[in-house]
Amino acid sequence: MKTFFRFDRTLRILLLSFSFLMAEGSFASPNKMKIGLVLDKGGKDDKSFNSAAYQGAMRVKEELKSFVKYVEATDDNAFESLLRSFAQKKTFDLIISIGVSQVDSMKKVAALFPAQNFAIVDGVVEAPNVRSLVFREQEGSYLVGAIASMTTPPDSSGTIKVGFIGGMDIPLIRRFELGYRAGAEDEAKRNRKKIKMISNYIGITADSWNNPAKAKELAVSQYDSGVQVIFSAAGASNSGLFDAAEEKRKFAIGVDSNQNWVKPGRILTSMVKRVDEAVYRSCKDVADSKFKGGVYQFGLEDRGVDYSLDDNNRALLTPAMIARIEELKQEIISGKVQVPDYYKKRK
Repeated sequence: MKTFFRFDRTLRILLLSFSFLMAEGSFASPNKMKIGLVLDKGGKDDKSFNSAAYQGAMRVKEELKSFVKYVEATDDNAFESLLRSFAQKKTFDLIISIGVSQVDSMKKVAALFPAQNFAIVDGVVEAPNVRSLVFREQEGSYLVGAIASMTTPPDSSGTIKVGFIGGMDIPLIRRFELGYRAGAEDEAKRNRKKIKMISNYIGITADSWNNPAKAKELAVSQYDSGVQVIFSAAGASNSGLFDAAEEKRKFAIGVDSNQNWVKPGRILTSMVKRVDEAVYRSCKDVADSKFKGGVYQFGLEDRGVDYSLDDNNRALLTPAMIARIEELKQEIISGKVQVPDYYKKRK
């Protein structure tokens, strides 16, 4: 039985790789720039991380008049074969993988195709033909932590209670958590208030990015314990948090894309991570013959990360709160406020 399941999984991966290449067909123009995009298990409709990457690719398609082919991995074991299938065509100008889970696959495939340009979001692959697109998530998370703190009234004991839900328990998401915690605690300290933070993770596998039911269960538990605001960095699982916030009439904070619109009035803000811009810039560099490998970082200074403010949440944040967040933003950029980084903490 185990042999059958292994065969079945392998067959599905091979069929997926074959089907997307057959569907590619002939290009409308041989002169068009050709971009291959490998999304992770959350898919282009996760309203978060993958959606941002997809939007960046669609901008490339429209503004740079390029051919874009995307595939969604249904299994972690599919990453390598999908990347390899793109590279073997030898017609794609840039192949982009989305998510830290693709690092190992990218290392293998990039080494096999040294003449092919690659890019990876959220992971570092040290190879001359790979551009690693990484973000200072802790900076944006610090800002939304401060927002959570300043918008949460203390309970009967005088304590502010805020929450965090992570998707897959990996260092990258711990980085979100640490920045969020620091922002919430620093702002509470500034206002001479006590604060308590509750943190949970959905799981330790890639399925954690697409498990709204578990996210909702964790959120309901946190809200029932007195938490007023929860920030979640969990990809498509975030929809479970948003449902819980609506049902419990509490507040949530979105991640990666601007998610304020999902439950207007219940989402305080979103920690925006401009994956779309990073994808677009890399493709634009290819079009302009300026593409180089290496590590490219995006933070508050270049608006690679930020908090979101629009008509869906403007009424939830007072002018004084917005002014304070803008002040904090400048203090982080200038170095006056040092945001802790989980990556550096672990060294």
